[in-house]
Amino acid sequence: MPYTPIVATLGYVLSPDRTKVLMIHRNSRPDDHHLGKYNGLGGKMDPDEDVVACMRREIIEEAGIHCTAMRLRGTISWPGFGKHGEDWLGFVFVIDAFQGVAAESNPEGTLEWIELDRLMDLPMWDGDRHFLPLVFDDDPRAFHGVMPYRDGKPVSWNVSRI
Repeated sequence: MPYTPIVATLGYVLSPDRTKVLMIHRNSRPDDHHLGKYNGLGGKMDPDEDVVACMRREIIEEAGIHCTAMRLRGTISWPGFGKHGEDWLGFVFVIDAFQGVAAESNPEGTLEWIELDRLMDLPMWDGDRHFLPLVFDDDPRAFHGVMPYRDGKPVSWNVSRI
């Protein structure tokens, strides 16, 4: 059977001094699959856009800021991650520069600037703890991982860098 994941972007916006990252605290919708968790910004790719255009659009929609510099840090395949067991394929970016002032919230929750050294203390998907160090490390190589989920939990993590 062919792999037909939902394609999405996930972005981590750095503060100008590079000590904080803009995160969304998913605390607005009771039916949210991510309720209570912190996450980067992003979402599903539209059929008529590439991953960079998707990332830019999602950052504008979710935070009201315009990306002026970003880097692809990696890709992650999440088989079984969705609310109903859907497969997801994510393109993970760091946004190094932006224009505008980030919104305080959006329909999904509160936007918060979090100190990078506090990031791993936040409530988040268990699997995020595996790949977030790769997003923010100094290795210039992109990472490419697969993290199957079952019943809302990661069952393994394999990653390569090229």
